[in-house]
Amino acid sequence: MKKLNRSTANIEEQLPVKIVQFGEGNFLRAFADWMIQKLNDTAGYNAGVAVVQPIEHGMVDMLNAQDGLYHHKMRGLSGGNVIDETNLISCIQQCINPFDNQKAFYELAKEEDLEVIISNTTEAGIVFNDDDLPGEGELAKTFPGKLTQFLHSRYEALADLSNKELAVIPCELIDRNGDKLKSAIENYISLWGLSMQFKEWINDSIYFGNTLVDRIVPGFPREEINNIQQEIDYEDNLVVASESFHLWVIEGPEKLKQFFPAENTDLNVKFVDNLTPYRTRKVRILNGSHTTMVPTGLLYGLETVKETVEDKYMGRFVKNVMFEEIIPTIDLPQTELEEFANSVIERFQNPFIRHELKSIALNSVSKFKVRVLPVILDFIERKNEAPQLLCLGFAGLIKFYLDGTHGKHELLNDDKAVLEYFVEIDPQIDSDKLVELVLGNEDFWGRSLLNNEQLVASVKKSLEAINHNGVQNTIKKLDYVTSNNNK
Repeated sequence: MKKLNRSTANIEEQLPVKIVQFGEGNFLRAFADWMIQKLNDTAGYNAGVAVVQPIEHGMVDMLNAQDGLYHHKMRGLSGGNVIDETNLISCIQQCINPFDNQKAFYELAKEEDLEVIISNTTEAGIVFNDDDLPGEGELAKTFPGKLTQFLHSRYEALADLSNKELAVIPCELIDRNGDKLKSAIENYISLWGLSMQFKEWINDSIYFGNTLVDRIVPGFPREEINNIQQEIDYEDNLVVASESFHLWVIEGPEKLKQFFPAENTDLNVKFVDNLTPYRTRKVRILNGSHTTMVPTGLLYGLETVKETVEDKYMGRFVKNVMFEEIIPTIDLPQTELEEFANSVIERFQNPFIRHELKSIALNSVSKFKVRVLPVILDFIERKNEAPQLLCLGFAGLIKFYLDGTHGKHELLNDDKAVLEYFVEIDPQIDSDKLVELVLGNEDFWGRSLLNNEQLVASVKKSLEAINHNGVQNTIKKLDYVTSNNNK
């Protein structure tokens, strides 16, 4: 079988680099790069992508070994019809690890054709760190710091900036991601003493979009890779699988449409004046239920999202989380929310997708802060009681991290500070004390949660039940108060 590269695939065309992409992981390759490929193939976009690896250890070497090529496997159901497509993605022209090759990183900043910057560095990626003070020849620690260095290099290198406007379209799943990225860049400009003229250029010529992205991407189809490689007749070590559903909502200046011409195509890309309703619905119902089910499902002994929602007891748990605890916190029409929740359950049950729980587990603490904690706090404020099931999910998260950092099960890579925090905790600690330690950690939640007595009491009760009965028995013994619309 042939190794996949531009020679074996007979691809000679070199596309102008119009897009720089911070992030080389599964999601961007199955979402943004897939869209760019479709625009190139069907709308004459003619855009090449240069990928920048935002962290020191990533997949750029694997991408370079395949000349940026890989296949995207898309499968799902649409209106009862089966969708099953395999496509070669060839829009990536260059892959850079700036930790190994700063020269190439800064040369990329001078690219005359550059129009768009896309990123996905997880919820923990868009941060400002006032200790991030790189010396001469050093990279900033954070992604916004690196982007500031990149943009400043472009500002200094290009003599004529009058027609060198850029769109910045982050995909990180945080509220107002574009606004927060711009704010972090402005903070670095001040921290590093960069010129006011540079700051003015950022404000005048760089257009930041706030976005919402939605596509389930389980990643590398390990269980089926032999069959897929037989189908494509290439040894492709970067095949990425996704569902067929996709949605990209972009809020920002009108000019963003010019930079990324996806409107009026068959892509589900929406340029809107206000993405908040889209974001709240998606982040809470889809991502919130995802994040809640992962540690609990893994402790329960399940491996995939499909197994979880189809298990008699975990399925009932997940459905009740959606309908009885998440939906009551969202101010949108009830019917619309229930229809969306049912569509999410259908997507979770996609028979073509093996979405492993452990692949979603990365950075679960920061994800819980963004996706689930606001729901819990809103529920308490509205109902004057803690949401039983989400608090059980919170207890499961704590149990998962404590056990994982003490060798009781596999714990995937995560933020170093989070793992070190749990490593320092005595695994024999009293469960109430453990809850107080974790909920009182301001670095995790942005504040101490100990003053919320209902939350603390509910998580303590749930963790005690898990420790005493085990996760399976705790889930099986749950009493549900079920609405008429959740049967």
